[in-house]
Amino acid sequence: MPELLNAAARLFARHGYAATSMRDIAVEVKMLPGSLYYHFPSKEELLIAVYSAGVLELQSAATESVAKETDPWARLEALCRAHLEAVLRDSDYAQVLIRVLPDDIPQAADRLRELRESYEQVFRQAVAQLPLAAGTDKRALRLMLIGALNWAALWFNTEGRDSPRVLARKFVGLVRDTQDGRSST
Repeated sequence: MPELLNAAARLFARHGYAATSMRDIAVEVKMLPGSLYYHFPSKEELLIAVYSAGVLELQSAATESVAKETDPWARLEALCRAHLEAVLRDSDYAQVLIRVLPDDIPQAADRLRELRESYEQVFRQAVAQLPLAAGTDKRALRLMLIGALNWAALWFNTEGRDSPRVLARKFVGLVRDTQDGRSST
């Protein structure tokens, strides 16, 4: 079963959900196409299993990193670092979470949104604990931060000068500087 999920994640990440067929996945794991339906009754159910595994991967890394920190800003930085490390290490599961949007698969959209929400709860808690200026839109901050972190998968240069740790520090520093009334320019 892990081999099946890994193959599905790899193909969904490389070719997209719509362009990947159950037959493609079956061929990848050297299985008869009909046999795949014994494990998953539909492609949507297989995607949900891949999403679940990806969310679990991210949640484990995030929860572990946050548990080590007591300062709210350090906690957010650790969370951002863990997220970036998962997204940038070429995890097929993380790429599926970023690239396959719930609304693209109406039959599975509600379940996929639930899975995303369960992971985003870690960010919700971290942002809620920050000493932010009155009136700060915490929801917008959380969504913009997650979006920026996910977008790094498209522009990050492994040969560049910034590691995920440095990028996390910069992302959080930009937010913190605006809260302290300082400019980071």
